[in-house]
Amino acid sequence: MYDDKLHEKCGVFGVFCRDSAKNAASLTYYGLFALQHRGQESAGIAAVKDKTLECYKGMGLVGDVFDPARLNQIQGSIAIGHVRYSTSGSSSIENAQPFISRSKLGSVAIAHNGALTNADVVRELLEDAGIGFTSSCDSEVIINLIVKHYKKGLEKALTDTLKFIQGSYALTILTDDALVGARDPNGLRPLCLGKLEDAWILASESCGIDAVGGAFVRDIEPGEVIIINKDEIFSFSFSEKTRRGVCAFEYVYFARPDSVIDGVDVYSSRLRAGEILGQESAAAADVVIGIPDSGVPAAIGYSKSTGTPFGVGIVKSKYVGRTFIAPSQDLREQAVSVKHNVIRSEIAGKRVVLIDDSIVRGTTSRRLVSLLRQAGVSQIHIRICSPPVRFPCFFGIDTPGRKELISNLNGTAELRDALGADSLEFLSIKGLLESLGTEDYCLGCFTGEYPISVPGVKD
Repeated sequence: MYDDKLHEKCGVFGVFCRDSAKNAASLTYYGLFALQHRGQESAGIAAVKDKTLECYKGMGLVGDVFDPARLNQIQGSIAIGHVRYSTSGSSSIENAQPFISRSKLGSVAIAHNGALTNADVVRELLEDAGIGFTSSCDSEVIINLIVKHYKKGLEKALTDTLKFIQGSYALTILTDDALVGARDPNGLRPLCLGKLEDAWILASESCGIDAVGGAFVRDIEPGEVIIINKDEIFSFSFSEKTRRGVCAFEYVYFARPDSVIDGVDVYSSRLRAGEILGQESAAAADVVIGIPDSGVPAAIGYSKSTGTPFGVGIVKSKYVGRTFIAPSQDLREQAVSVKHNVIRSEIAGKRVVLIDDSIVRGTTSRRLVSLLRQAGVSQIHIRICSPPVRFPCFFGIDTPGRKELISNLNGTAELRDALGADSLEFLSIKGLLESLGTEDYCLGCFTGEYPISVPGVKD
């Protein structure tokens, strides 16, 4: 892969309009645009009108999959949508979401952000019971379980399903007459509730609610199910209270800076991480620059705490997406300059502090150091506003195996030399938690300690 970053699995969005004349699909379309950063491989929308479910999904960005004519074909006052980055199942139309099921009991559609740790076991049990699958995606396991229990009623079907599955999930579920949201017991994946006039909104991030003119109401709590229908909105807990463990990487990199997740402002947390990083590992330098986009707030914070002037030394092409194709390893190394380039007048002859959110394989950092050297920088001090990523994720993040994680293979000194920098320091675990305000986070990719049991170690 060209992009040297961890990737979120996907984003989900849902709308329930109390006015049956309103089209929830169009609102969902705009909401998905706001969540496009969470997945660029496929997009889809399902909507229901007069108990008739329509769904369309395709490969590519939201704007590629939907045009006005296509969007106009999807009508309904209730809708859900999905943008995907594949971590479970291949990148193919068969695995694009939402998944839908139609039966004599009614229609159900589901959009899922996360990953199940017991998906293979549940799939095998369902197949033994004669239930077929059309994809390799673990999200289809969830909808098949719901449909299997649907004759018990929606609330009981949801409870039985969610108590049986394990792992991470933020779900939006569509039925003939209701919109449902659910979040795993640890709250690993984010989900929030918003309001727009006579409509209710569910979204992976609050920026999706903002995009359609809605007002943020609250986060869905870990282990909570929320059901919205024409008569009421109500919620219930399906699990005993467990350790809250939202993914810390939401704040480091995944989430948009204009989002608020579980009461924590993403931009402010990145700014604070940079301030703490400066307090922990200041370097004598002439300018501090951030790698766009998520490294910039931390660079501003670092500048504030150290007094080193902030500068815009690196520009990023907005038109090179995460699906950019580099046909060989040597071209992948060179291709970093397609996405990033330097402003020579800002950095030539200077001692530079280079701020980034994380280091995964080291490809981007190594190439940027080379570009900075070519531009005449005298010293390069890399500062990373998160701890070293040493362990894989099992909960819906595309993580390389441990043998590909450069911080797992090298100590800080060895990594500094491998990248060609004059110095290298990471934010401490303590510093990261201080930037977030509490200790209720999943830090598995940094520490190897996960909030729930995992199937084993990825080599």
